[in-house]
Amino acid sequence: MKRVTFKNRSVDIVGNLHLPAGFDEGRPYPTLLLSTPGSSVKEQIGGIYASRLAERGFVALTFDPSFQGESGGEPRDLEDPAVRIEDIRCAVDFLMTQPFVDEERLGMLGLCAGGGYAIHAALTEYRFKAVGTVVANDLGAAFRGAQPHAELLDKIREIGRQRTAEARGAAHRRDPWIPDGMSEAKAAGITDPAVLEAVEFYRESEYRHPNSTNRLLFSSWARILSFDAFGLVPDLLIQPLQVVVGGRRGSTGQYEAGERLFERSPATEKDFFVVEGAGHYDLYYKPEYVDPAVERLAAFYRRHLG
Repeated sequence: MKRVTFKNRSVDIVGNLHLPAGFDEGRPYPTLLLSTPGSSVKEQIGGIYASRLAERGFVALTFDPSFQGESGGEPRDLEDPAVRIEDIRCAVDFLMTQPFVDEERLGMLGLCAGGGYAIHAALTEYRFKAVGTVVANDLGAAFRGAQPHAELLDKIREIGRQRTAEARGAAHRRDPWIPDGMSEAKAAGITDPAVLEAVEFYRESEYRHPNSTNRLLFSSWARILSFDAFGLVPDLLIQPLQVVVGGRRGSTGQYEAGERLFERSPATEKDFFVVEGAGHYDLYYKPEYVDPAVERLAAFYRRHLG
């Protein structure tokens, strides 16, 4: 693995290049760019998939988004879909300067919310020759649909009030993405299995990482709630598509989002793969579910990237 940096305008983006065994910088390789979930850093889900794909002969880049992890940018903990997508474009620019990257064999892999960002980037980023997703979600649609319309409008008003307060000197508001641990989740009366599985992975497992703050800048919601990842898919997504979902449905809506993406894609070469028994977060790190997903993805990328 090699640590790398590149720029999104004035912001330094920090990434990890996962390299195949026997890597030779003088020869070209099929290369994959990974886009990670909201709140996640490059060492977590992105690192799990990147390392496994590198074992199968691909160069794989995963990186921390602007404002998060080791990457720069202020204010911290901002989740801005437009910037996340520009991060992806800048990562492609960086890869195009590397002598070992074959520009005709570049693929994209998006994970969870990163799947929505990956698809949106690929709509006008045809340097990607093949696009894959795992438990992809359209973050905007997911959160718009998670609450009654009246509550959604109240939240938008609250965002405005918070921005006004911050403009007048108040501290930035940062809320947890999920409870900080199982004890907090139980104290809050949370019983949703998906939320508890997220807490287990991000806050209680060996994959917990100090650079993952589990904080979301509250004003991010204005950007998230207006984001539409899949709207232009029928018009602009021309690349071969591999959609991977977990067979166990739940409140994240990953299965339904994957179906929607697959159905909307006009690609003549597309595949919908269900990992039976897997829930959303099982496909983050559990080998019995990750391994079949990676095998399906590797076969897909070999077909279309050589």
